[in-house]
Amino acid sequence: MEIVSAIILGVIEGITEFLPISSTGHLLIAEHWLGERSEIFNVVIQSGAILAITLIYWRRLLDFVLKWREPETRAYLGKLLLAFLITGVLGFMAKKLGFRLPDTVGPVAWALVLGGVWIIVAEWVAARQPDRTEVSWLVAVGVGVAQIVAGVFPGTSRSGATIFAAMLLGTSNRAAATEFSFLVGIPTMYAASGYELYKGFKQGGGHEAWGELAIAFVVAAVVAFIAVKWLLRYIQTHRFFVFAVYRILLGGALLAMVALGWSM
Repeated sequence: MEIVSAIILGVIEGITEFLPISSTGHLLIAEHWLGERSEIFNVVIQSGAILAITLIYWRRLLDFVLKWREPETRAYLGKLLLAFLITGVLGFMAKKLGFRLPDTVGPVAWALVLGGVWIIVAEWVAARQPDRTEVSWLVAVGVGVAQIVAGVFPGTSRSGATIFAAMLLGTSNRAAATEFSFLVGIPTMYAASGYELYKGFKQGGGHEAWGELAIAFVVAAVVAFIAVKWLLRYIQTHRFFVFAVYRILLGGALLAMVALGWSM
């Protein structure tokens, strides 16, 4: 049953990490029924999802290396670096201050609902702008800030916060906003995962069931690869409204359960 549980959690992580619906919220619900897992376990399955996005964008990443002399490439890399540095600096400050909402149902439910409203507003604003694929420096700043907001407010969704920050700040093209969000997420999430793994091992996290971890890692990577490929095709012809509706319904259901006495 522990292996089945690991597979289920890997599937959930793979589906929810890059769709704008919050992996934290879904894992919280799943672990209520399947048993809470260690921070190392959650970081490892997240790493599987990061590996998937790295493989999907490997040509784009290679172009950054081969074409770094081109002004357009350097400018785009500079914006990715700016967003990453903003997240890193603000994240370090948040860690030092101990600022983070608890991973309990109430705050996550509210973040899901408010995130759904955020998606609707971003789509409404973007629909009234010309179709712009350019990523400005302002967008880079906004995405960097959005990443740390998602980090300290569980249930917000990193991908959701960053994609719709980009759309609200000028990159109205959904595909361009999504690509920038995912690309800046690669170094951000690798750095965060590496830090959490280091911290976990330093605190004596060497007693993990590594077989289960390996299975969950592979499952998360495969499922995330499929989910992101689907999302990139989906947004070519559809808006994000379906995710907004899903978030609001899920968050509302969780708030109702909390009101009825369900706690975690």
